[in-house]
Amino acid sequence: MTSIELDMIQTAGIGALALMVGMVLTRKVGFLQKFCIPSPVSGGIIFSLITLALYGFCHLEISFDDTLKDIFMLAFFTSVGFQSDLKVLKQGGKALVIMLVLLVVIIALQNLMPLGITKLLGVDPLLGIAAGSVSMTGGHGTAGGFAEVLEGMGLQGAGTIGMAAATFGLIAGSMLGGPLAELIIRKKLTQEQMQPQDDEIDPAMAGIESDEASPTGRAKRVSSNEQEFQQYAKACYWILLVMAGGIVLSWALAKTGITFPTYFGALILAAFVRNIIGFVKYKENGQWVKADKLLNMERIISVGNICLSLFLGIAMISLKLWELKSLALPLVVILASQVLMMALFVYFAAFPLLGRNYDAAVLCAGICGFGLGATPNAMANMSAVCYKYRYTVKPFLIVPIIGAMFADIINTAIITLFLNFL
Repeated sequence: MTSIELDMIQTAGIGALALMVGMVLTRKVGFLQKFCIPSPVSGGIIFSLITLALYGFCHLEISFDDTLKDIFMLAFFTSVGFQSDLKVLKQGGKALVIMLVLLVVIIALQNLMPLGITKLLGVDPLLGIAAGSVSMTGGHGTAGGFAEVLEGMGLQGAGTIGMAAATFGLIAGSMLGGPLAELIIRKKLTQEQMQPQDDEIDPAMAGIESDEASPTGRAKRVSSNEQEFQQYAKACYWILLVMAGGIVLSWALAKTGITFPTYFGALILAAFVRNIIGFVKYKENGQWVKADKLLNMERIISVGNICLSLFLGIAMISLKLWELKSLALPLVVILASQVLMMALFVYFAAFPLLGRNYDAAVLCAGICGFGLGATPNAMANMSAVCYKYRYTVKPFLIVPIIGAMFADIINTAIITLFLNFL
């Protein structure tokens, strides 16, 4: 077996190439658009198949440097922490609290069930963790984030397993959400509730549309190149500053003897900074203004998403698919069980607890999206349901809050708890 080792710059370059290939595929292939498959996943899987062919037919193994991948991952989870604004909790009401409880239960089940299956099949329980909430609720980002931890605990090919499971969950979440919500609406709701209501328009959406329709409205949203540069630069500075502090915090957390992912310190510190800075005020042009405007959250989120795309591109090209051969049957059984569990839980538990109404049905579509895939899947699922029936505001407020603010933090905490009990 011949081995070729690429350095971190070459690895990042190929990862970026995979990302750009994925962008082209996403624009051209309707299937990828329909199921919201991320560009790094669609492009990266092609490169991972190429490395598989080289390994199988040419006896050539290509090794990639993970240095920049880990940095991009840390930057992304730092941006996630910045999105954790506790003040928006008041906007979701009772449904938001119920969704948080449901999220905790789903994550716990996503780990308990695979652990039971691995015990029955006599395989490594860490496989159950890798195919549990790490890759289901967590998606590709968390799967990559925990790969090093799981491999350090003895699970060979943890990154490949996690990425494969996360890709499966991404597709399954998109395919399950819409049809399940449709079934709930037909079986559980009255005919009157199923009918579209053309007069129901979200005032906020109407305001945005009317504002965008006028030249002056559009001008308010256009910034000069210099302003854009300054905003993105400040976003990068904030992320780098918190990443540096987060590494120190992660080092301190490691001294407790509890296993945490490498990004956890930065995630928590960013959430702390976001919420503390909201109480700080400073004088500008003779007036007191809140300091949270200094963060420029739109740009922080954009930089985080760029880092996520690059992280996923590198992670996907680094997949060693040949390592899945011996795990094929246990992994298939676990993933099929995850989908079945989600369908039953949403139909029999989530819908009744959320109120047995139209909002609950739409939220069920969203739960399937972010519970098996990611928040964009959830939004796409809910949009498809609302397009057929009628628009409703609350689900589109609650799901982004759950997905952006709480899913990763709660998931990381529960996974850490399970890992320390194994």
